[in-house]
Amino acid sequence: MTSQTETAEAPRRTFLGWPRWFGTLFVVDMWERFSFYGMLAILYLYLVAPAERGGLGMAPDTASALFGIYMAMVFMAALPGGWVADRLLGARRAVFAGGVLIALGHLCLAIPMDGALYPGLGLIIAGTGLVKPSMAAMIGEMYPGRPEKREAVFSIFYMSIQVSALFAPLLTGYAAERVDWHLGFGIAAVGMFAGLIQYGVGLRNFGDVGLRPVNPATPEERARVLRGTALWGGVPLLLVVAGVAFGALTLDRVLMLIGLVLLVAPVVYFRRLLRRPGVEAEDRPRLRAFLWMLLASSVFWLMFAQGPALLNLFALESVDRDVAGFEVPASWFQSAQPLFLLLLAPLFALLWTRLGARVGTPPKFSAGLLAGGVSFAVMAFAASQAESGLVSPFWLLLVYLLIVCGELTVGPVGLSLAAEVAPRGHTSQVLGLFWMFAAIGAALGGRLAELTNVLPLPVYYLVLALLGVCTALALAAGAKSLGRRLQATSRRT
Repeated sequence: MTSQTETAEAPRRTFLGWPRWFGTLFVVDMWERFSFYGMLAILYLYLVAPAERGGLGMAPDTASALFGIYMAMVFMAALPGGWVADRLLGARRAVFAGGVLIALGHLCLAIPMDGALYPGLGLIIAGTGLVKPSMAAMIGEMYPGRPEKREAVFSIFYMSIQVSALFAPLLTGYAAERVDWHLGFGIAAVGMFAGLIQYGVGLRNFGDVGLRPVNPATPEERARVLRGTALWGGVPLLLVVAGVAFGALTLDRVLMLIGLVLLVAPVVYFRRLLRRPGVEAEDRPRLRAFLWMLLASSVFWLMFAQGPALLNLFALESVDRDVAGFEVPASWFQSAQPLFLLLLAPLFALLWTRLGARVGTPPKFSAGLLAGGVSFAVMAFAASQAESGLVSPFWLLLVYLLIVCGELTVGPVGLSLAAEVAPRGHTSQVLGLFWMFAAIGAALGGRLAELTNVLPLPVYYLVLALLGVCTALALAAGAKSLGRRLQATSRRT
């Protein structure tokens, strides 16, 4: 039988110097991210657009809360999705099943009918939870014992996300804002269907990789998980649906309930992680120190979540978007972040290499949070200027540039730290914990936007700026202590 490594090396290099299997995954991920970011660029604008313009006419604070909950659930869906891939389906089938769910979700949003929003978002969340960890798992499988090859592949693979995020808002945004909102969602659906076709054509290049579950669940485990899912997921869902149907629950109350669950879940997960077999006494101080880093990262993701929501609305209402007689769609500003990422990522990679171990993780995190805080100080100034008329788009571009500088610090550095502090055999779980705290930030960011009902926008953005700067200063003040605790125990080999 051909080994996984041989399967990976056998095909001739036909895609950017890498085997065909990589080309298949690269293109599929690019289409999947095209559909995701294309929809993300227009979702909030669709929610708040008045009914006469084809939107849902939601209040901005309700739309922000819904958007934040959606983003948080996308982050957290990778945990159950990864379990299904590892224990039930195998990565290969999980990617296909997830892609089908995503495509159907976008198709729901593309059909102009009442009640399609929530099933559509639910399908996209479930599908994304299957696709993202499964794709990463397949790449990880194909170079066992060769981390340098795997890291190189992941670096190039990451480019597919940014390329898609750069171009998707340009296409879906123009179609949605200039023609019809549902056409924009339809373009996102076409992107995912194209990815599925590419995936089906390229499957012959994968050999046995991802064909079967890594650690198949026993019938007893399946039954136990099914019972737990029905009890803790199905029953509450039925109660919520019944409450909404009989008018006992409003949308705001449902979002509040989901938000509470999202806030509690990472805390429960962290406490259970500390008590698991294999997590030894010497691991726990590092994990507790890591918890402070996770809380700080939540503050950054809280600020980050404002981009596709309130900053998109600011672009629509307060930015001079006229360029030589052409009005730039507001959603196009969502392409600024991936553009800055593509330009700056090599520079940041070089910076971290040059700095080496001389600068620890807490100071880097502090710098990232400071960049995020300063971005909203700039935003507060721009919002104050907008009270007397439209402002230059360069203010918003500067805000996105600063946010990207923070993202390039908090994201990669945080993931690297998660892998570093994880006890042996628990790396995936600690990485999942990092994204769970990102979900906390996204959910809180959506709820915090409700302050715009009582605070002027310049004051609201100044509150975000102070939150980011104060968190950065607090982290800097405790950097030495945190650094010692994070490095207190060398990782076992």
